[in-house]
Formats: sequence, structure tokens, C-alpha cells
Amino acid sequence: METQSPILRELATAVQAGKPDAVETFWARAAATGTPLVEADPTDPAYRLVTFVWRDDAREPASDVLALLHTVTDKDRHAHDLTPHLMEKVPGTDVWAISHRLRADHRASYQFSVARGPREEALRTDRRSWLRVLDTAVPDPLNAAPPLPARDGRHPSSVMALPDAPAQPWAHPRAEVARGERVEAEVDGRRVGVHLPAGHRGADGPYAVAVLLDGEMWGPVLDFGDALDNLLAEGRIPPTVTLLVDTMGRDRRMADLSCSEEFVDWLAEVLLPWAAREYGATRDPARTVVAGQSAGGLTAAFAAFRRPERFGNALSQSGSFWWPDGTEFDSGSEWLTRQFAVAERTAVRFRLEVGLQEWMLLPQNRHLRDVLQARGYEVSYEEFNGGHDYACWRGGLAAGLAELLADRG
Repeated sequence: METQSPILRELATAVQAGKPDAVETFWARAAATGTPLVEADPTDPAYRLVTFVWRDDAREPASDVLALLHTVTDKDRHAHDLTPHLMEKVPGTDVWAISHRLRADHRASYQFSVARGPREEALRTDRRSWLRVLDTAVPDPLNAAPPLPARDGRHPSSVMALPDAPAQPWAHPRAEVARGERVEAEVDGRRVGVHLPAGHRGADGPYAVAVLLDGEMWGPVLDFGDALDNLLAEGRIPPTVTLLVDTMGRDRRMADLSCSEEFVDWLAEVLLPWAAREYGATRDPARTVVAGQSAGGLTAAFAAFRRPERFGNALSQSGSFWWPDGTEFDSGSEWLTRQFAVAERTAVRFRLEVGLQEWMLLPQNRHLRDVLQARGYEVSYEEFNGGHDYACWRGGLAAGLAELLADRG
């Protein structure tokens, strides 16, 4: 096995020399430093050599191991070739390893897929096979960072954050910070989680309000309430009533988060008035944010387009602005961007962000930014070095809310 990693070369040399404790010394080092192994790039200080390692189980040896680096692996899966993500076994050891040269500001979630069977099965890229991989993939047991939870019974992911990746200081709970209250409600037949700020009293309103799409992820799975509490404690956001809107299943999500006038009108005419009555949420669009990711990012921008008198701030992360389906590469794509290009400008602020690894979204997000700026909108735009990944979005969501809600209390 040829490798650029000095640590792995050192291991291979020790094994070849017959050093009896070479493998155990390697694993002890990996456990002490945490994984993946991050080493300097010999040619460019802006990059790192990142080595993912997996320890084989002597009772059930793997035939192959795939390192699944979010979005990076997905791109090759879409190209029907997973071979670049096959790990190799260091001869004479139980060490499976693969190295990537990555920019030092990269953040990504990752897992391992351990195969015990023919290689051609491990490398299948059809949808059914890929879903089976995702259902069984496991996190890195030696990664010391808190894992990224998953839903639908899947295993959590590990998170790789290289030294120059944007900080995410609000992501995890702090013992000294007062906790807000989480309420589960049903509004007009739809599940809605409500995060109330610490010390909330309806009579003290009106409170700023944030509407988070895909609320079932931000609520019970990722517990974004920790970030909201930390932001409030630091004075980064005013006391805010946060509405976590459940998508109610895949089919309904696809219908609602595709520039649906009916859904956006429901947010504006049913959900927000309900929150005002029940929790003292503001009716001021300048203190109201709608936020979403992927199709939710598309819908957040559409909500501001269709109902600017209710949504004065839109936070879109990795927005699917190529929509509608089937038009990604023809003149029918980017419907919403074309609407902004010809419609009268409104008093809406935007924060857009997209990952540099999101090869199917980056050009369209840049195009929307350019159109909005040309039309005179207030636009904040960020490109992070990562992919279509909650490991990245949770930091961007917190920073985006802080930006859009600042000085609005």
C-alpha cells in the first residue's frame, strides 16, 4: 500500500521491521489524538492530509470498507464510481485507511460502510443499494467530537472539522446558560415544535419570531434549542419564539417545499397568527425570519417573495434554486430567480449560504445572489467549504439568525 501519510508510512515500516507492538502503538496514538488523522500538507499550508482509519474486527473481517465523506462521496456515487472511497488495508495489520488532501477549512460529516461480501456489491450505486449503505453505515469510534445525530433509525455520523473551518461556538449545551422551554403543538393538523426563550411570558411580547422548516430535524433530532439558548445568553439574538415546522413525511415535504403558494400562505395566514395569539410572537415582518435548507432554502426565499409583508428576512442554506424538477440543465430551471429578476423589489433581507462541495447548487446560488444584488436587495452571502450537510448547516443557521435578528428586538 502506497501512502502519503507519514503516520501510516511509519506504521508500515515498523511492521515490516517486525516491531511486535507496532500496531497497538498506532491504535493507542490514534485513540489519544482522535481521528481522522490530520497532518500537514507538504506543498501548501492551506491544505491538510486527512487520513480516515478503521480497525478490522478479527472475528468478522471486512472484505472492503468505504469511507463516506458527506457530499464528496455523493458526487462520485452520482457518477457511478465509488472506488475512490475504498479504504486499503495496511499489510500485516488490522488497519484500513484512506487519505484525502483537503483544504484546511473543510467540515463534513462522515461514516464507514463495512462490507463482507463481493466487492461489486459494495460498489453498487443504484438507489436501493445506496440506501442500504446509508442504513448500515456507522460513525468513527475514535472521533472525539460529539456525533451528529440521525433520524429514521440510522446511526449517527462523526464530524470532521479541520483547523480553519468556521467555528460553531453555539452548537452544544452550556451548563451555565438558562434553558428555554420546548412545546409540542398541532396547528391545523400539522405538527409544530415551539422553542420559547428562557423567561418567556406572552405578555412581555411581541417577541421576534423564527420559522424553521424541516422542524423535525432541528427539534427532536438536532436539538437546535441549545444554540438558540446560547445565542440569547450572549445577546446575539433577542428573545425569540422559534417555530419548528414538521414536514409530515417525504411526499408532503416534496409538495410543500417546491414553491407551494398554499404552504407559504398557510405559514403567513395560519401559523404566524397562531404564534402571535399563543406566545406573543411579533407581527412585524422586519423581526420575522423564515429559514430552510435545500428545498427548504428554496421555500424560505419563495416565502419572502410571495409574502414579504409577513416574512421580512429569509435565510436560505444550500437552496435548491435549480427547481423545478427535471429542468436542472435547461432553460426552464431557476424559476424563482427569474421571478426576482422581473418583479418589483420589496423590503426583504436575505442571507444565502452554499457549500463549495455542492456541485449541483453552487452556480444557481451565485446566480440568485447576483440577481438579488442587481435588483437592490440587501443580501448577505457566504460560501462554506463543505457539502449538503447538517454538520455545516447548524453553524450557518445559528450565525444567520444572529445576523438577521440582530438589533431587531
